[in-house]
Amino acid sequence: MQVFHTKSKVIITCNKRLSDYLAQEVKALGYTIIRDFPTGVELNITLTECIRLNLNLRCASQILYCLKSFKANNPEELYRELADMAWEELIDFSGYFSVSSNVDNATITTPLFANLKVKDAIVDRIKDKKGIRPNSGSDANKAVVHLYWKDDEADIFIDSSGETLAKHGYRKIPGKAPMLEALAASTIFSTQWDQKSPFVNPMCGSGTLAIEAAMIATNRRPGLYRMNYGFMHILGYDEEIFFAERRILKDQVIKNIDLKIVATDLSEDAVDVSRKNAKTAGVDSLITFEVCDFAETMVPETIPGGKAIVVFNPEYGERLGVHSKLEETYKRVGDFLKKECKGYTGYIFTGNPDLAKKIGLKASRKIEFYNGKLDCRMLEYELYEGTRREVPFEKKTN
Repeated sequence: MQVFHTKSKVIITCNKRLSDYLAQEVKALGYTIIRDFPTGVELNITLTECIRLNLNLRCASQILYCLKSFKANNPEELYRELADMAWEELIDFSGYFSVSSNVDNATITTPLFANLKVKDAIVDRIKDKKGIRPNSGSDANKAVVHLYWKDDEADIFIDSSGETLAKHGYRKIPGKAPMLEALAASTIFSTQWDQKSPFVNPMCGSGTLAIEAAMIATNRRPGLYRMNYGFMHILGYDEEIFFAERRILKDQVIKNIDLKIVATDLSEDAVDVSRKNAKTAGVDSLITFEVCDFAETMVPETIPGGKAIVVFNPEYGERLGVHSKLEETYKRVGDFLKKECKGYTGYIFTGNPDLAKKIGLKASRKIEFYNGKLDCRMLEYELYEGTRREVPFEKKTN
């Protein structure tokens, strides 16, 4: 199978509500999208082209290259179809592979059973052709095969990513209740920040939003922080293509940039974690970290004609904090935005609409996201300065 040079259906997955931002990224890289859906996009490209996408995309989760589409009503038919494929041309018989799946078939009560049938078909085929059984398991750090099976329609893919792309590789210390990197990047894209004006992130936690902002502004791609992908463990892989793409990533980094990014947190431990993560990402010199109450955060002057933004990701009251205490916190956040952030556009990412009402400002936009399974909103507030500041804030309350 000449998968590295043969075009096929490729599905790029993402978390729900990130597909619009993923599509923007894919188009910006020059690819044509055939179809988009709530959790991804479809292309028609080679596995070689997947290498570039894996290194560049910030909002994606997995990049799946389709090997075969077929009909299968039950596990036996699934096994027969897969055992007929030339797996010995894809997976080294002395190597290792894992199987993942997305299954909705009446004959399957657990996806683990479907995974087992896929694994058995691959192992039996390679043993028959090479006389040796490859190793398999649950780790996604080598070759990964993915099954999509709904009713009687099945697709079998090479997962060219392996471990998820949604984690960008620099966050060695996660901190408490961290925001996933792909989600953080998507929320920043949703603000339409100009990447030149100040970016202020009080309550920064482990620093993900500030770090992603610095990475976006300096064109640092996630591929700079990762050296292992699923495509590397498929027979026919040419490592020179990978290293050539990685050199491009290094060359396109914007090294000299005049940018103010401020990240603060009341927790000294959180700020320490943020600094370490920023250093791993190579953007620590671009971010001013401070230990302080959010209301004491330094707010830089805005740039004329620019779009300076201030972003909060406060606790939601689901896992952390006490609800009554958080009501006062959200009210103080609203006061801070009104008094200290004139000329900025304010954003609050929250999964608690009741607490959001305590902010005391009327949102100009409510952008839908999920944080895990929690339904969230990115609330946008226009914080006018100059003559428009005379409009009473009381008229902007909920």
